[in-house]
Parts: sequence; C-alpha cells; structure tokens
Amino acid sequence: MIFAPVRTITCPRGGTRLRKKDDTLGKAGKKELRKAKLTSTLFLMPSLIGVLLFFILPFLIVIYYSFINNPIQGEFVGLENYIKLFGNYSFKIAAKNTLRFSLISVPLAVIISMLPAMALNCRIPMQSNLRSFFLSPMMVPVASIVLIWQVLFHYNGAVNSFLSVFGIDKIDWMKSEHGIWVIVLLFLWKNLGYNMILFLAALNNIPKEILEVAYVEGAGPVRQFFSIKLRYLSSTIVFVTIISLINSFKIFREVYLLSGDYPYESLYMLQHFMNNTFGSLDYQKLSAAAIIMAIVMVLIIGVLFIVDDKYGKDIEE
Repeated sequence: MIFAPVRTITCPRGGTRLRKKDDTLGKAGKKELRKAKLTSTLFLMPSLIGVLLFFILPFLIVIYYSFINNPIQGEFVGLENYIKLFGNYSFKIAAKNTLRFSLISVPLAVIISMLPAMALNCRIPMQSNLRSFFLSPMMVPVASIVLIWQVLFHYNGAVNSFLSVFGIDKIDWMKSEHGIWVIVLLFLWKNLGYNMILFLAALNNIPKEILEVAYVEGAGPVRQFFSIKLRYLSSTIVFVTIISLINSFKIFREVYLLSGDYPYESLYMLQHFMNNTFGSLDYQKLSAAAIIMAIVMVLIIGVLFIVDDKYGKDIEE
C-alpha cells in the first residue's frame, strides 16, 4: 500500500501549523498508476479492435463507396450517387413506408408498454405471472412468430374466418394497404414485454416520499402522473424511444419472411431496397442509402437527447 507524503503548512493568521496530505504521488505511486492504466488498456484492446474492424472501418468504407462511381474504377463523383438516389422511385417509396411505419409504431410502442407497467406497479394479484405473460413474445423465434401471423392473417386465415361471421368480406392482408397494420401489430406484440420491464424498473425508482407528499397535498393519480412520474420517466422514455426506433428499422426480417423480396408497395421498406440493391451489386447506391439512414437516425436521437436534457434536468439536480 502506498501513502502520499505529508507536508506542514502555516495558517496565515494564527500561525497554527497544520498537517496536510500532499496530493502529489511519489515515484512508486506514479509507477503503479501507469501499470494500472496499461492493464486497463490491455483489457480494452480486444473490444476496441473488434469495434474498429467490424464497425468503424466498414462504415468508413461505406462513406468512401458513396462518393465513387463503382468499387472497381474508384472515380470520385461527389454527390452524384445521392442525387440519383433521391430521384429513384423505389428509394422514395421505401423511405416513405419506413418513415410511416416508424411514426406509427414507435409512439404506440412507448405508450402501450407504459400502461401495463403502471398497472403492474400497483398492488394487483398475479403480478409475476403477468410479467411472464408480457415477456413471452421475446422467447419465441422469429420464424415461429411469422408462422403464427401467417395462420392469423392469411386470406383463408383465422382473422378472416372470424370477420366472416359478421358478414365482412375477406381481406388479403399482406397484399393490400391493410398490410402495414399487420406489421405494426406484430411489432407491438414482439416489443411490448421488454419496454414494459424498462418502464417498470423506472417506476420503482421514483422516490415514494414525493408521491406520499403529493397524495397528502391532494394530488390525484392523474396529477401525480403528469407532474411527478412523467418527469422521472423522461430518461426512460427517451431510451425506450431510441430502442423502439432501432427495432422499427429491423422489422425487415418479419416482412421478408411474410412477403418475400418484393412485397406489396405499402410494405416495401428501406431494408428491402438495400437488400435488393446489394443483390444487384450496386454498392454505391447502397452505400448512399445507408449514409442517409444513419444521418437521419443520428439527428432524431440527438433531438431526443436534447429534449430529455431540458425536460429532466431539474430531476437530476
């Protein structure tokens, strides 16, 4: 164990001599500190190398591809790939559908997952069983989820059979404008449990004393939610929104398994466009689309962090 040296100082007024621990380390302390930094760096190196090789370096290559005519010639063309991309009909349809899906599904995922979390935060029977019930979709493989949805929303599936009882004509769900709502429902069912657990953990961290004082002062459940709980949940809401936004861009797997490479126009997402562009080896167009999507996501996440910083600043203080 290494102790820092002690020095003696004199008080300017009373002349009393005080002993104060010196903040500077001795030679042995500096040597131990350098050794600790080296050890920490060595432990971090595998992760840093992995991030560099599999994330940062490929992203830099994608940026390079977006500014050249093709990977073979490598001729710099500036923003030509981006201009052509914005004039591409398939890209505009895919971007519109992806934006539409995210605007519908992400707010619903945040709101709907908050409601059962608040219900489970109260004293209700069978809390543990209900938590397991809401988390069960996370344990189901994607292929099984798609199979269930095919059974439900096939032209001759269970949903159309149920609707026919009330005299409603059959709907070809995956080959009509109604298909987007099928995907939204699938997205919500799959992500409800995880988001609910995050909100439940945040609700449990709200100081009980504040809620008790508010109750004594006459604040009802609605006033407590908007004035207290919602402010303490601001950081969790931002996190759940970011996670839901990322997951909304990953819905491609389910849509692809349900409808293939070229689904109905309302289900044609950006991931379809990128997958088909990759299949045609059009790397420059693919890279430009990836860069645009990355910029949009960074801007959205940045706005969310700014809003959270302003809204929840007084809570942290």
